[in-house]
Amino acid sequence: MMHVCPPPKAALDTWLNANGSIRGGNYGHLLLEQQGESDDVLVAALRPYFESAHLDARTHFHAQLGIDLHPDAGRPADIRYPNCLPSTAQRGLFGEVMAGLVTEAYQDEFVGGHPWRVPIFLFRKHEDVENYLWALKYDDEREREIYGRHGTDFLGISLNAAGDVVRMIVGEAKWRVSLTDSVVAGVLLGPKKKDKAGNSAHNGRGVWFEVNRDSPVPWGLRQLQRLLEEHDPDGYAAAILSMDRAVLGIASIPGRTNLILIVGNGAERRGTGDCLIGWEEMPVEYKAPHDLQVVEVILEKGHELIDKLYTSLWNMP
Repeated sequence: MMHVCPPPKAALDTWLNANGSIRGGNYGHLLLEQQGESDDVLVAALRPYFESAHLDARTHFHAQLGIDLHPDAGRPADIRYPNCLPSTAQRGLFGEVMAGLVTEAYQDEFVGGHPWRVPIFLFRKHEDVENYLWALKYDDEREREIYGRHGTDFLGISLNAAGDVVRMIVGEAKWRVSLTDSVVAGVLLGPKKKDKAGNSAHNGRGVWFEVNRDSPVPWGLRQLQRLLEEHDPDGYAAAILSMDRAVLGIASIPGRTNLILIVGNGAERRGTGDCLIGWEEMPVEYKAPHDLQVVEVILEKGHELIDKLYTSLWNMP
């Protein structure tokens, strides 16, 4: 199912205070700090967008597993995607949906000023979720964590007047319950390890490492192409052809913007306006040749919001 719900911009403006900057024409930094309540009103405003983001995967997984959600079907009410996933998995999904949400809602403040659209999210491309749901179908007390989805966390596209894909935004989204300097350093630079002398240093296998070595054509572009072929081959005919030609190497690769989104609860001693990734200039660890957009989303009790939001999906009268 296509993602068709626009971002709830009025609710976002009440909930988050936006402070953005663009440096040197190829680096953008956007700080989004919570200023409003994460209450039932906000959950109701966010719910349609999150349901739209997860609808394709929900439909796909339920069809694969033969789960009928009709009230008279006799299936357990808790065997449903994404409601029944472990909390850690839901937090990861929340971060990836937020990548799409802020890209669509704040694109005017992103580096390059490109008109981004997210035709469909890539959540069905998560084999371990399907394995988990299959086991849960036959044993509703099954408990285990879920391995993360391989490949691109998030992908949006920009089209020209003819409908060709002329640019893509490729995102890495990370949720952490507490956004301290040390936690974010671990995300970006990899976990610390001790050498033979007992000195600790980051192993260099964090987000910067993954972004810097990503293939020129991200895996997610091919996944998106296949989903568009399935759901709207006529409406996206030109986009599908342009993506196919790029993958096959018979046309130039679309331009690219890399997105790094960090979302979580602010540290206890954090001051208003404090950033975890420098906004004044491009981070020195970033070596890729593409534009870079960083987004920091600083919340209060964000874990409680995620629980309320994912409990509410397809659950409201």
